[in-house]
Amino acid sequence: MRIIKPSFSIEEEIDAKKIMSVIERAGRTCYKSESSISEKSADKFIANILKRGHESVIEHEKITVRIICDRGVTHELVRHRIASFSQESTRYCNYSKDKFGGELTFIKPCFWDEKTEDGKEKMRLWEESMAFIEERYKKLIEIGAKPEEARAILPNSLKTEIVVTMNLREWRHFFKLRTVPAAHPQIREIAGAILKEFKDKLPVIFSDL
Repeated sequence: MRIIKPSFSIEEEIDAKKIMSVIERAGRTCYKSESSISEKSADKFIANILKRGHESVIEHEKITVRIICDRGVTHELVRHRIASFSQESTRYCNYSKDKFGGELTFIKPCFWDEKTEDGKEKMRLWEESMAFIEERYKKLIEIGAKPEEARAILPNSLKTEIVVTMNLREWRHFFKLRTVPAAHPQIREIAGAILKEFKDKLPVIFSDL
């Protein structure tokens, strides 16, 4: 059994200059002000249209992110309609095989403080439960169950990998919903980390979130 923390990687290098240029050209079509395009005009133009709520213009660009998280988080992720998803399948992945190290991998919960006795006890019970599930999953496979059958006992804490593509407007919508205190702690954990990266790469579009 392995226990890991969630993580992500951006699937393609973010070319901020190219992205901003595409968005500016598209946006200026609305006003037929293409003649105003200069080397430094994109940031100001895009910042102004976002302030006016003209966010449809940023739908012309997208970003793809590979996210490693627990399956519970992906149940919330896929509720974002304007997006494309490709996810690790528990139907076809046999976690007892060598390609998975012959073990299940789980995402460590972020909401229990192990510095406290209460948090330490909750984490202990969680780890015992995951170990028991791993043992039973491998036993089911051993006696002939197919992966798609044995997956019936797999928990939300199971590590999964999902590739997510959203246009920039939908990423903004995602962050608005998933980084606030009301969001589940685990989706907030990964969404906050992705947003921090996006703010660094595309500050004009994401720095206000």
